[in-house]
Amino acid sequence: MISERAREVLAAQWREPGFTCPNSETYPWLWLWDSCFHSIVWAQLGRADLALSELTLALSAQDADGFVPHVLYLDGSSEYEAFWGRPNTSSITQPPIYGHAIAELTRRGVNVPADLLARATAGLNFLFESRRRSAAGLIELVHPWESGCDHSPRWDDLVLGSAGFDEQTWFSRKGELLQGIERLPGGAPIGNDAFAVGSVAFSAMAAFCATELAGVTGDAGLYRHAAEISDSLTDRWEPGLRTWVDDGPAAFGSGRVRTAEALLPLLTLPSQDSRARSASEGGRTTDARSGAGADAQAAAVAAELTDAQAFAGEYGARQVHLQEPTYLPRTYWRGPSWPQLNYLLWIGLQRVGKYAEASVLAETSRRGAVESGWAEYWDGDTGQAGGARPQSWTTLAVCMEP
Repeated sequence: MISERAREVLAAQWREPGFTCPNSETYPWLWLWDSCFHSIVWAQLGRADLALSELTLALSAQDADGFVPHVLYLDGSSEYEAFWGRPNTSSITQPPIYGHAIAELTRRGVNVPADLLARATAGLNFLFESRRRSAAGLIELVHPWESGCDHSPRWDDLVLGSAGFDEQTWFSRKGELLQGIERLPGGAPIGNDAFAVGSVAFSAMAAFCATELAGVTGDAGLYRHAAEISDSLTDRWEPGLRTWVDDGPAAFGSGRVRTAEALLPLLTLPSQDSRARSASEGGRTTDARSGAGADAQAAAVAAELTDAQAFAGEYGARQVHLQEPTYLPRTYWRGPSWPQLNYLLWIGLQRVGKYAEASVLAETSRRGAVESGWAEYWDGDTGQAGGARPQSWTTLAVCMEP
């Protein structure tokens, strides 16, 4: 049974003082968005105690200004202190999935402590209020690692320039990019002139997670910030490419590459439920993306995710469109299927009423998780494993069961 295997994977990676490492050999520490996904799975498996422990630790190193680092070295390791310029943690963040995780725990009847709600709210507000915005109003990344999609071809213009893909160049350039980050006095990262990408994917995840958290807390400020970001995403849709386009220096270059993460603004389209409520009340949604435009975007994304000549693989969504020249089906963040992207896109499809397409994506993603041996990522067409194996976030497959 898939849930029992998922439980075994998570239990084998459980570490003191109370978190699940992604993989005991490759990734032995705590990563922010990984732990948020682990928390959701623990709750799905009926372990509210472990779900809360995971989230609490993930937000435990938060700065006073709300910044949440993306890696915690909970074994006391000081090996990377010089690299990051701060002890015990990294000095950049990752997508704020904690907002969605808290909502998922709440939906499963878990009582989330007030302190955890306050930390999550502060983390999102840091991104909305302290982080630089692009000209179009999107949240700027300060480093490729913040996206979670490390080697995505979306960043090629700012990492590789005119050169072709080369893994060593990527690693060297990422180290260099850390040096140019502008920080608040306490060290929180707020901008980087060398990587000023207004990311549609990161912005969409922040807006979605803010809406999710506000649904639990009723925080009007989070709702307002989420609506502003959603409005900013409106003009980033490119009908000819059937994707959203990043803002900033790569907007007319690599920021237009068709990737699965660039479809995540699907999460910010008006949900079927919200539009039904508005109609029943005799009104209309005030979201700038409501109406026919949002319907067309939702339909286009659903079509792309179920098209075998676009993103649809037998074992989950390819991370890069099949027709893109940069597509490399087994290379890290250059095309394989990633379980956490499949999960988020599955949620997005359901929100806009594309249930049949969501069901197909769930089935193929579960198939990929099992076929790959619960790998970090896999070839979407063959299921061949890539990266670390097993990887804890691949247990998201149990949340995508019918």
